[in-house]
Amino acid sequence: MEFELTKSQKDIQKATRDFAKGEFDKDRTYEMEQNNEYPEKIWQKAGELGFIGMHFDEKYSGQDLGVFENILVAEELCRKDSSVGGCLIFSSFASECLLRYGSDELKEKFLPKVAEGEMLSGGAFTESNDASDIESITTTAVKDGDDWVINGNKTFVTNGGMAGFYSVLCKTNPDAKSPSGRMSIILVEGDREGLTTSDLGHKMGIRMMATTGLHFVNVRVPQSNLIGKEGKGFKQTLDFFDESRILIAAQALGIAQGAFDRALDYVKKREQFGKKIAQFQVTQHKLADMATKIELARLITYKAAWDYDQGRIDSKLTSMAKMFAARTAVDVTDEAMQLLGGYGYMVEYEVERFYRDAKITELYEGTKEMQKNTIASYLIGKIK
Repeated sequence: MEFELTKSQKDIQKATRDFAKGEFDKDRTYEMEQNNEYPEKIWQKAGELGFIGMHFDEKYSGQDLGVFENILVAEELCRKDSSVGGCLIFSSFASECLLRYGSDELKEKFLPKVAEGEMLSGGAFTESNDASDIESITTTAVKDGDDWVINGNKTFVTNGGMAGFYSVLCKTNPDAKSPSGRMSIILVEGDREGLTTSDLGHKMGIRMMATTGLHFVNVRVPQSNLIGKEGKGFKQTLDFFDESRILIAAQALGIAQGAFDRALDYVKKREQFGKKIAQFQVTQHKLADMATKIELARLITYKAAWDYDQGRIDSKLTSMAKMFAARTAVDVTDEAMQLLGGYGYMVEYEVERFYRDAKITELYEGTKEMQKNTIASYLIGKIK
């Protein structure tokens, strides 16, 4: 097994690191987070330089690269800034549904704009009453002439109110024998009549990224906006979650590494009792534990991405990667704050924001409990 990155992959890492160093301004980031402001100019430049949608086909303004290269970018962006990095890596959220299953016409119309930083995409899967049980969704799409007519409500929609289009999970076949066969994914443009958003309130972290409710009242879209095959939406959504869990693992990995970097720099400079904090054994042990967790998270995240690109899509492994990397991000950012002491609680040292941004990685795309359910189901199999 080869553990070394290729020269091309190392070049992508370096280019991303250089971009983040040049474009992410600490003072401006603080201002944007305080105002819940999206980093629009940085996002547009990231698109222009090819950091978005590099796993898209070249004909859709991508680079024909894999999930692995995409997560290398995600890790580096979030390592430099947990908030701006998160906005950039999820600027193309759920566009993979279109990429993997959509018609050529829909791909040609929307994907280049996403990759070039001209359009955000969003996904609308969760509803307020179904929690993690997407089989229980109530949003419906009914055929009427050449259109779908959509009614219902979604919640926790990434890029809500800002996206040019959403991949929306709808109930289209209510009489299907299998609950999973009752659903389809339909592309809905953000400016469709009858589509509105609602504010979900003030978030603990990821404040630059819009997270809203999405409401459909007789929203009409052409039947050609169906993504993939009718009645296959449940399976397509689970497949998308496999891919997005790897990206979230990379996000968590970057956040953990970024917090560690700041803590390490601090303890090597700060003095207490006539010695650098880094010279105390208790500090060294903390650093050793943090670095070990980060390296283990990196290994499982890279393995999940590499397997995905080889066509071996393993839901057990993607759940393990997300669960472990997310827990690592929460643990490491917490310990980083502890190492900085009172300064860790101060916004100018950034670690407190990394801490707040870390927690969401344990929650979205399935809580850690849901990941454990997935892992256990694969381990145990069917019990007779």
